[in-house]
Formats: sequence, C-alpha cells, structure tokens
Amino acid sequence: MVIKTLMEDTSIGELWEKEHGLSLYLETDRHRLLFDTGKSGLFLTNAARMEVDVSKIDTVVISHGHYDHGGGLPAFLEQNKEAVVYLHEEALEPYFVRRGGGGIDYIGIDQTLRENSQIRPINGTVDIDKDFTIFSDVTGQELRSEANDILLERKDGEYQKDRFSHEQNLIVRKKDGARLLISGCAHSGIVNIIERFKELEGAAPDVVIGGFHLMEPGSGRSIPRYQVEAVADRLLCYEGEKNVTSYYTCHCTGTEAFGILKERMGDRISYLSAGSEIYL
Repeated sequence: MVIKTLMEDTSIGELWEKEHGLSLYLETDRHRLLFDTGKSGLFLTNAARMEVDVSKIDTVVISHGHYDHGGGLPAFLEQNKEAVVYLHEEALEPYFVRRGGGGIDYIGIDQTLRENSQIRPINGTVDIDKDFTIFSDVTGQELRSEANDILLERKDGEYQKDRFSHEQNLIVRKKDGARLLISGCAHSGIVNIIERFKELEGAAPDVVIGGFHLMEPGSGRSIPRYQVEAVADRLLCYEGEKNVTSYYTCHCTGTEAFGILKERMGDRISYLSAGSEIYL
C-alpha cells in the first residue's frame, strides 16, 4: 500500500506545490482512493508529478465541510467522471470562522456540488466494502482542541460553535490484518476518534494518519504546550492488533505543535509534507 501526500501546508522541496489544505492518495490492490482535495485544484499538479492518474481514482472521501479539504473537488470532478464521492450529508451546509477583528468569513465547500451525480451523501458508519469503512459518529469529549472555538456553523440564521457533526474518518484494512485510521483535521479530537475506532474494530489502529488540529486557525500558533503534551501522552498508550500505533501527522497539527509531539513521542510520529510518500 502506498500513500502519497498530494497537498499539504508544507512541501518536501521547491518542485512541489503547497497550500493550506490536505489531500492524500491511497493505492491498494483493489482501490485508488483520494482523501480530501486541498483548497483548490493545485493538488492536481502534484498528482501529475507523483504519477497519479486522477482519472483512475475510483473512490473519494471528503473528511468534512471546510474549503481546505473540499475546495479542490470541482477541479477533480472535471477530470474524473466515474469516482464515487462520499460526503457527510451535512458537509455542504454553511461553515464559518470568526477572525481576530471580529469579522466572520465563510469557509465551507461549494454548495452547488449537491447537484453532482457522483456525490454520495452519507451519515454514521458506512462500509464501502471489506477494505474501507467511513465513520462520523464520534461523541467523546476528551482533549478536544480549543483551536475549534472560533469555527462556526449557522443554524436558523444564527452563528454557533461548530459541532463538527459533518466530520468523517476512514478505516483502511490491509490484507495482513493491520488497520489504518485516516482523519482530515480531527476536529472531534484525535483521541476521541481513536476511541470510536476501537469500538468499531475491537482494537486501536496500527497506523494513524492526518491532521490533529493543534494549531490556531489564522495565527498558526500552537495551542498551549501542556495540552499538546497531554495529547501526546494519550497517543503513546495505543497499540493495534499488529503493531504499536504509529502516527503520521500534517496540516492543522502545525509545525510548532508537531515539534512538541516529536519531543514526547520520538520515532512513533512523523510529519507528512506535499510530495512525500509512505509505503505500508
């Protein structure tokens, strides 16, 4: 199995495009899957450089309804007319961020995508097949990031804190029995997401990939160090069926928070930048 980082906030070198967003390509014996699309079609440039034929992708999972994860979806759909796109049924609702000066900006996805026949709205836990399961029903409250506090949804014309009910995560099962968890931003809290994974699968994942949302939107600063360290300590406790859980993080974790995680977790955690590839 290969996982290629098509888009991320950083890149491995000058040849690779970067932007605030996330897009991962996963290739197995049976599937070519795209997890998120960054905020624009720029991920397609890196895909071509990494020899990813987007026209052959059969499955797309959009992690949640923010532009930096689904903004590139219209560009993808222009090049691929066959892939099934799994979106949470609330992912195309309006979402916002409260800026430092008090202004509120829209950060949702193009709502006209509702009309596209490739879109498959889902909710809860959905098995795509024996290899992939999508789940969104995360209810735990442990170590949820305070970086969420300025992210909003609009209900009945009023702004309120985003509940992140539109966020979904992906379980990947390998032939050897190892299992992966892929999350976009882990707004629901990476620990809570892993705990829900354990309820569904009976054990923690062998590998966790994705952003942990430990960076404040806009400023790029890490949430308080003690909170990052608390997350690290919890992550160190997990062990999958095949291996002690290892972590590949990126995007909204932030490089400052990653440095703190790395101090605490050592070789258990690595950072993914645009242009990177991992083989599992």
